[in-house]
Amino acid sequence: MADNTTQANFPLYEARALVRDLMTPDPRIYWLDFLFHIVLGWTAFAVALHTSWLSIWQILSYCVAVFAFYRAAIFIHELAHLERGTFKLFRLVWNLTCGIPFMIPSFTYDGVHYDHHKPGIYGTDKDGEYLPFATQHPSGLVGYVLLSLILPLLLVVRFLLLTPISYLIPPLRKIVWERASSLTINPAYIRQADAVRNDHDWRLQEWAAFLFAAIVISSVMLGKLPWQVLLLWYAVAVAIFIMNSLRTLAAHAYRHEGDHSLTLVEQYLDSVNIPGNFLTALWAPVGLRYHATHHLFMSLPYHNLGKAHRRLVQELGGNDLIMQTRRNGLGHALKQIWQESVAAAANKNNTQS
Repeated sequence: MADNTTQANFPLYEARALVRDLMTPDPRIYWLDFLFHIVLGWTAFAVALHTSWLSIWQILSYCVAVFAFYRAAIFIHELAHLERGTFKLFRLVWNLTCGIPFMIPSFTYDGVHYDHHKPGIYGTDKDGEYLPFATQHPSGLVGYVLLSLILPLLLVVRFLLLTPISYLIPPLRKIVWERASSLTINPAYIRQADAVRNDHDWRLQEWAAFLFAAIVISSVMLGKLPWQVLLLWYAVAVAIFIMNSLRTLAAHAYRHEGDHSLTLVEQYLDSVNIPGNFLTALWAPVGLRYHATHHLFMSLPYHNLGKAHRRLVQELGGNDLIMQTRRNGLGHALKQIWQESVAAAANKNNTQS
């Protein structure tokens, strides 16, 4: 927790002035970036599907598909932040070509993630994207990553089975909305009825995901599509979720146990920047390697985050608080949270003994 002295010493006003001209998203960058990677992803997927199994070409095309789809999928984060009522066609195209095929329509993040940035919610039990991993047993870190192995199957069950059944059983509908309609890491999170910011057509997205899953699985059962398409989809989805789980663990310090709300400065200091190099952008795409900077300026478009971070470091880097959020790489960030988690578990054991 940052004390009053820390708050006073943080150059928030100066930081805002440095990035004021970077707040406008450029639709051309969004479209070119997303379309290139989603087309690359589906092309690589098709090549992998029609290439000899476990051949070098299939492995290469599979890897290309994973990283291309991963970058395309992470645009769901941008959709959660874009100004209300903007990028409507982009949102539609993203859902049709990426969100729905991977069972993550944009409504599952809309509103939910925006709340994650609110000072009164961040790090509390109302924050679906926060758990105090650094203060808990390290098994929690392992369990969170391993959940990625079954998450694609859980998403299929959510949309293929729970969607139609819940509309027939009204009490189940409420439970599905509250407990099974959000991309979160906090299992205790309950989605509020009004947790929608842009995707007021979420029911259409929900039924579209149901239809997509039903058509693909029916086509496989009828022999219209090879069964390998399901296996490849699962393998790609699992790899994406594992990478994203590791990236998520490296995005924050996760030291806050929710006993009070955090200020914007405290959010920044509890978040992580990993500038790295071009390889860093593979596992933390669409600006997410600058996660602390993003929490300081959540409306800053992803294509300007790197520029904003460099300005802050160049002009304000003499302030230790600006540099406090930096990690040298994914391994460094994961090692730090693991060590803190191990130490916390040891302290609790010593206290209890």
